[in-house]
Amino acid sequence: MSPITHFFTGWAVANAGGLNARERLAVTIAGAAPDLDGLGLIAELLTRHSARPLLWWTEYHHVFGHNLLFALVAAGGCWAATGQRWRTAALALLSVHLHLLGDLVGARGPDGDSWPIPYLWPLPGAGQWAWAGQWALNAWPNFVLTFILIAFALFVAGRRGVTPLELLWPRAHRALVDTIQRRLGRFTP
Repeated sequence: MSPITHFFTGWAVANAGGLNARERLAVTIAGAAPDLDGLGLIAELLTRHSARPLLWWTEYHHVFGHNLLFALVAAGGCWAATGQRWRTAALALLSVHLHLLGDLVGARGPDGDSWPIPYLWPLPGAGQWAWAGQWALNAWPNFVLTFILIAFALFVAGRRGVTPLELLWPRAHRALVDTIQRRLGRFTP
């Protein structure tokens, strides 16, 4: 799945647990963080024509951040950095696992190869999880899921006045909430 879909999945999980803004941000980041192992693409592109190209994306994308060890580290980081430690850590763990599940079912690469999940990495001899039915990254289910998650985010903004922007960009957060509530009214149960 795309980083945007992972971000909004993490944000949806963060809004299920009665967390404050900082805790919601931590769970959201945890849900998107496994894709940090994709930053190796930058080094790979910069060195692709050199005598010793760095194959960091080819070798390590869907490895370092896509396993149980990373999920536990992310949950531990959320536990250490927030107030509702156990609830935040549990939701962060769920958020990372939803990321892994999303990639397992919907992240087939542009070359048609599936991207397996090395769930028990770095244990020696640990296998990889793969699904033969994995759909392409740009397949319609990913677009539908992303649309649903964005619609959910807009609904939460209208109903509770909460958006993913609240701590990162407060002015844009307030403008978005005000606009939604002014145009559509405050959503009430």
